[in-house]
Formats: sequence, structure tokens, C-alpha cells
Amino acid sequence: MSVRTIREYPDPVLRGRAEDVTDFGEELQSLLKDMWETMEKNDGVGLAAPQIGVNLRVAVIGWRDRKIVLVNPVVVEHDGEEILEEGCLSAPGFYEKVARPERVVVEAKNEKGQPFRIEEKGFLARAMMHEIDHLEGRLFFDRISPLKRKFLKRKLEKRVEK
Repeated sequence: MSVRTIREYPDPVLRGRAEDVTDFGEELQSLLKDMWETMEKNDGVGLAAPQIGVNLRVAVIGWRDRKIVLVNPVVVEHDGEEILEEGCLSAPGFYEKVARPERVVVEAKNEKGQPFRIEEKGFLARAMMHEIDHLEGRLFFDRISPLKRKFLKRKLEKRVEK
């Protein structure tokens, strides 16, 4: 196990759609261990594989006593809307209010390749949607107004230039 470097915007790896996982062997298990360790070391709630430079549809979410592994997740239902402040390990120090579904149902596979269905509301629904967005090449600021997005992206890009 090892803590991996978190990729930050504007790293291009964050902007592509991640590829489906087809092999649930030792490489995936090692990746998951690294993802948990990296997320916890950085005080995160969730982490998607592209955030550590791995182009696979894998995300982990850990909040309170819950630990969720999502492999090849697909959102099959969502409803309601809640606007809350979000941040991201790939855009450290930046926060913005983002509209997300209040309830989501996701179909995915677990770390062993077994399919499952999960329904969450509130914070965990938000966290799952945030991580699934990463697997689609989207960041939280893609969901804010164009003016705020332009301002935030400019600030993020200036930080990288320094």
C-alpha cells in the first residue's frame, strides 16, 4: 500500500471518461488499498481513480462508519435537489455551492466484481455523484454558473503557474 499523488486541475487526466474495469484481480485490489490510504491521508471523503492518474471507473467513499467501493458505477435513478458547498481533493482550498440530487440509486460492482445496487440520500448521495462525475471527466465546478466557473478556473490555473 502506498499514498499516491493526487492530480490537481488542470491535469488532463481529470477530463477524460475513465475506462470500465474488466479485471478484478490483484491489480485492482492493490489500487483500492492505495485509494483508501490516499483518501484518508488527505482527509477526503471520496476519491476516484482518475484523481491519482489511473484511468479506470473506480471510486471509494468513506464517511462515518460507511465504506463504499464503486466499480463501473451507473446512476439509474435520482430525484430531488439540494444545493450545498463542495470541495475537491483535485482543487484544494476551493469551495462552491453545487446543486446535486437529494437521492440517488446506483448500480455498480464491488471489489470482487459482484453487482450490487445502492440507494443513498443526502450527503452520501452527493459524495457518490461527485465521484461518479470524476469518472466522466467532470469536476464540481462544471456544475456552477459559467461566470463563477470562469473565475474559479482562472484562480486554479494561477495557482498551478506559481
